[in-house]
Amino acid sequence: METTPAEKGLPLWLKWAIVVGTGLAIWCLPIPEGITPASWRLLAIFLATIVGSIVRPLPGSAMVLLGVVLVAATQAMPLSEAAIRVVSPNPAAPNYKAIETLRLKAVLGGYADPVVWLVLAAFFMSRAMIKTGLGRRVALQFIRQFGQRSLGLGYSLVATDFLLASVVPSNGARCGGITFPIAKSVAETYDSRPGETANKLGAFLMIFIYQCEVIISATFLTGQAGNLVIRDLIFKATQFDLSYSRWFIGGVVPGLISLVVTGLLLYRLFPPEVSHTPKAREFAQKELDQMGALSAHEKLTLAIFVTVGLLWATTNRLHSIDYSVVALVGIAALLLTAVLNWHDLVTEYAAWDVFIWYGGMVRMAEALGETGITKKFAEAAGHFTAGWKWGAALAVLALLYFYAHYGFASITAHSLAMLTPFLVVVMAAGAPPVLTVLLLAYFSNLSAGLTHYGTTPGPIYFGAGYVSQQTWWKLGLIASIPNLLIWTVVGMLWWKLLGWW
Repeated sequence: METTPAEKGLPLWLKWAIVVGTGLAIWCLPIPEGITPASWRLLAIFLATIVGSIVRPLPGSAMVLLGVVLVAATQAMPLSEAAIRVVSPNPAAPNYKAIETLRLKAVLGGYADPVVWLVLAAFFMSRAMIKTGLGRRVALQFIRQFGQRSLGLGYSLVATDFLLASVVPSNGARCGGITFPIAKSVAETYDSRPGETANKLGAFLMIFIYQCEVIISATFLTGQAGNLVIRDLIFKATQFDLSYSRWFIGGVVPGLISLVVTGLLLYRLFPPEVSHTPKAREFAQKELDQMGALSAHEKLTLAIFVTVGLLWATTNRLHSIDYSVVALVGIAALLLTAVLNWHDLVTEYAAWDVFIWYGGMVRMAEALGETGITKKFAEAAGHFTAGWKWGAALAVLALLYFYAHYGFASITAHSLAMLTPFLVVVMAAGAPPVLTVLLLAYFSNLSAGLTHYGTTPGPIYFGAGYVSQQTWWKLGLIASIPNLLIWTVVGMLWWKLLGWW
């Protein structure tokens, strides 16, 4: 998981004080009418877990595991699925009591969620791309063709990420494991290192690639692993299936425009001192010569990835195989062909780390939505925009949702905490459901460009030491403006042309 400034800067006792204080503050508040004590305890633990994932007295996954344990220990959720009968008032007749049966899902049920297994498989697939060298080969081919100038060099690495994002649902593996080492190596070829020589080339590449990365993450359902959770949350809240093909078709036009505009803007505001980079092409050619022809494992990986991508793109069109099943079949194929072995899977620590994190958070967030608390929050927030036209309500709430990412170190944490209630509030104001879904889904990713801890590659690129935090945040804020305008104006026109709203 990512590292936040809070994880480095605050003393341990203060981090725990913030986490525990958050939970106790919610726990001790009066319970609203219609909310059970168990549901209120779940809210307190969930919010404390979210805060713990930000300030991190322990790693994020450890905080989620503690949250899951506390939920079970306080009986906020049962260990196994259960059915209970509750008495609820009928609003039409205050003196009338109706008996309802509720099914309570298990606190560990999140680990059986197909989305969580899909995320796990995404990391294993990324391991194959890195292990075989196929991802590196793709990046070097782009650099050899278009790396004559620094801008072309940056876009070559971005193009690699764009291509791989169609089948590799891990921006950490793509951007951190493949493009980052190449970008750093090329920068050092021009004697650009952290410190006095950072602005020669390295600083530009770090900020350029990261800002383009969040756009690519928004363009594909497989742009980053959290999108799979976002899709699941949207479907449960609205019954709208933001499938692989629908996500890409909706995002590709504003995404490509945003990549061009944002890239050129960054090149103008933060240009490298080295504008011509012929050594980059020489570097790429030398590396490709050393790699030689495609290996058998590279060919197998390429064939398996293309098959998985095609199956994802045709789900619900040519077949009904779930995305998670397709991904697991791909992993099985990689194991059977010996591209990966069991040791590769067992030692993919980041994958299991995220599995613990996602499984716990997904279930807690889902259970919280079933309690009625989210609905009450939406109703309360809806009073703020009461009487507004839906366009104004959507604009204000979408901006609030976007810039709230300053407080989150993960796209998924942001979405789990805020996506469902904001969907409910905006749609209650009369906004078209599909338009609301698309804007918030894409904004969930684009907002990660605001900080150096917004999504997994952020700490990697910032941690290289080429760019100061002040510069990183300033350029992130500036880049957010064209991104918001393009994805709102061009996006809405494009989705209107498609007849989606």
